[in-house]
Amino acid sequence: MSVAVEKDLAQLVGAEHVRHDAHFLADASQAMGLRGEAAAVVLPGSAEEVATVVAWCCERGVVMVPRGGGTGYAGGAVPLDPDAVVIALDRLDRVRSFDPGLWRMEAEAGVSTQTVQRLARENGLVFPPDPGAAEQSQIGGNIATNAGGPHCFKYGVTRAWVTGVEAVLAPGALVRFGGPVRKDVAGYDLTGLLCGSEGTLGIVTGAWLRLMPAPALQLPVVGAFAGVEEGCAAIERVLASGVVPATIEYLDAGALAASAASFPGGLPDRAAFLVVCEADTSEEDAGELAEALTGELGDALRPEAREMWRWRDGVSLAVTARRGGKLSEDIGVPLDRLADGISGTVEIAERHGLEGCSWGHAGDGNLHSTFLLEPGDAAQLERAHAAVEELFALATRLGGTVSGEHGLGWLKRGQLSRQWAPGAVAAHEAIKAALDPQGLFNPGKKTV
Repeated sequence: MSVAVEKDLAQLVGAEHVRHDAHFLADASQAMGLRGEAAAVVLPGSAEEVATVVAWCCERGVVMVPRGGGTGYAGGAVPLDPDAVVIALDRLDRVRSFDPGLWRMEAEAGVSTQTVQRLARENGLVFPPDPGAAEQSQIGGNIATNAGGPHCFKYGVTRAWVTGVEAVLAPGALVRFGGPVRKDVAGYDLTGLLCGSEGTLGIVTGAWLRLMPAPALQLPVVGAFAGVEEGCAAIERVLASGVVPATIEYLDAGALAASAASFPGGLPDRAAFLVVCEADTSEEDAGELAEALTGELGDALRPEAREMWRWRDGVSLAVTARRGGKLSEDIGVPLDRLADGISGTVEIAERHGLEGCSWGHAGDGNLHSTFLLEPGDAAQLERAHAAVEELFALATRLGGTVSGEHGLGWLKRGQLSRQWAPGAVAAHEAIKAALDPQGLFNPGKKTV
């Protein structure tokens, strides 16, 4: 970075907030070999400072890469232009307002998911979206990726809990869409447009979040099955019954082989496929709901909720530990093709000489299809990338999507054309051109 540029940025945010830390050049996709470069990292202290930095970049044609907690798996927060400026939102960490009685909160983009969840919980409320790494992930990043999680089967992804956003658009305009109101149909759904845009249309600096009263009881109900077909049939029975659990998760045989030993209370020896549901409502209704789920899942297990979710949160790490590394993707398929997606993942792995498995959000048809790797084995990594291409083809052939919840980022650039018709692709590109005419907001990400 030139001395003149560094001096300019220092005048905008303070010299101590212009950084060169390597930490800001990568996100969770670093495990897949992606690492970026940039001229500088700036950490604005307010939405107004973000707007000032964006205006400076637009005036000079400088690429901008917004960054939250760095927990994304698709490389969406990785800068790939040596002249780029990373705009990190860590210092926008204030909860501007919190009204428990009205079930709402206004939080800046850098507030962690954990902070929002804790404040809600301490006041008898809940913020349902529950992506991983809650202590590190930030609300702005959750909105940028429209993050999900296990409980999104019942409660929806992040967009369902955002009533308005504050954002900086080109060429440095600080704007607000929506707000604390619960219903607003006055204009286009620009709030929804920013949710899931991965920083390619503007930079989210704050949001109004909708909360709900916390359920009185959470009762996990776990069914163990002999194989994929039997387990997926049970999932369809749960859906057809009219019972609405908060979650419907699954683990296939490979994922279970890695994690079954630490399941609270143990699993039957015959278990080769697991279905994890949770009843959450009033004490009386939760009990009835759990009994209904037990009926659909057969000889079901009833672990303690906190222990069970602690175990579930560790599944990814347990799978990684099998070989020391993995390449994992988040495809989505229609529910009636879930078994095909699960079996197809293993078959693709075998064709490429790899060990494959999957787990994920069965109720949403969202698979975390995974290929295990030996660390440092370049040949295996190359075969895994080829397997991923075949996996994407499988997802679209089944009528699904190349990304269920992690977005496109950089690693899935160009994949949207697999599942969209030319007219839809053109509409996507037109939106980008309208809001980012210079192409400076996170270029190369979210591309078709």
